[in-house]
Amino acid sequence: MAATEADAGSTPDEPVDASQQPAKKTSRAGRDLPAAIAVGASIGAVLIATLLWVPHFWVLYSALAALVASHEVVRRLREAGYLIPVIPLLVGGQVTVWLTWPYRAVGAIAGFGGMVVICMIWRLFMTDKRSPDSHGADGAPPPSNYLRDVSATVFLCAWVPLFASFAAMLVYDPQHGPGWVFCMMIAVVCSDTGGYAVGALIGKHPMVPRISPKKSWEGFAGSLICGITATVLTATFLAGKEWWVGALLGLLFVLTTTLGDLIESQVKRDLGIKDMGRLLPGHGGLMDRLDGILPSAVAAWTVLTLLP
Repeated sequence: MAATEADAGSTPDEPVDASQQPAKKTSRAGRDLPAAIAVGASIGAVLIATLLWVPHFWVLYSALAALVASHEVVRRLREAGYLIPVIPLLVGGQVTVWLTWPYRAVGAIAGFGGMVVICMIWRLFMTDKRSPDSHGADGAPPPSNYLRDVSATVFLCAWVPLFASFAAMLVYDPQHGPGWVFCMMIAVVCSDTGGYAVGALIGKHPMVPRISPKKSWEGFAGSLICGITATVLTATFLAGKEWWVGALLGLLFVLTTTLGDLIESQVKRDLGIKDMGRLLPGHGGLMDRLDGILPSAVAAWTVLTLLP
């Protein structure tokens, strides 16, 4: 009876106004900002520890990243109707990265060439089971889309596994291997952060609105300032290079990170998707984080290897 009276004297719960609930913080791109920061910090901590104590594990990370990112892109391409030779591409990508350990750049080139040839042959014998095997009104066989599929496959072979092999080769330098990796990673992060911060604060003039409406010229200027400054410092103190090499490399990093992001944005627009995957909370897929790092690895290895 007491319980009944207590219930009778209690007031019913008031409906909760959703507008009064704390909103989840999101970035300008509509991502979960706290999750993105947590994931980025965790990955950064693991990479720093690896490069300090077991630097050659960087090759393993490069190979795994190439495998996961390639699979993400292949899945998206197949969803869009492309026939991609999955097995030779994924296996060949691993061979391409790991051949850099004993053979360096020669191994990367040989692995890439072999992967492309096998993928081209493999695609010859693939059939699309999702479309009916019917002939046209004139009796001609349906189009095979071989050229389209092979072009996309070769693009993917270069975009992910070949570029990842350049990232792996950074750590092989006998004197400054980990420093070369730190130089690239710190510069890319500073370039991205500077571009995002300046663009969010004062960005008003879009760079390429057709591809990436939120990327602004003001943000690009922020990337230039932060990216070049970070690269000059890291190239001088971590990579053992002259300051002018750092300045040149910093400029290249800003270009490769910006253009790499635009390239992936265009690919995603062509495929009608927002992200390549959902592996990393707040970021999307792994490929969505590697779009600027992969081409930057090519620039880093080339400049740091060829210039004093």
